Amino acid sequence: MAQFDVYRNSGKHRDVIPFVVAVQSSLYDDYDRRVVVPLVRTSALGTLASPRLNPTFKIKKISVVLHPLEIVSVSVSVLGEPIASLKAEAERVIGSIDDLLLRVD
Repeated sequence: MAQFDVYRNSGKHRDVIPFVVAVQSSLYDDYDRRVVVPLVRTSALGTLASPRLNPTFKIKKISVVLHPLEIVSVSVSVLGEPIASLKAEAERVIGSIDDLLLRVD
């Protein structure tokens, strides 16, 4: 399992969230869980307030939006095999998470 690998969502909201992307560093591959960010169908979100927080991608001909506000940890056993990779888009994915965690006092 590589960072930025994309997996089909096998959960109950897979119609709206067809995929998730693994964002966890390979430093923690020994754990049996992975931190993933949902990739939500663009049509399900409407207007996006911040393209940097919610970059869009095309996965298997489906337009999706990264939704870091829904970041979650899941068991490796539920992920299955990767179907795509966002490694080439790593800067946009990490930039989104950076914005989410930006400290503003």
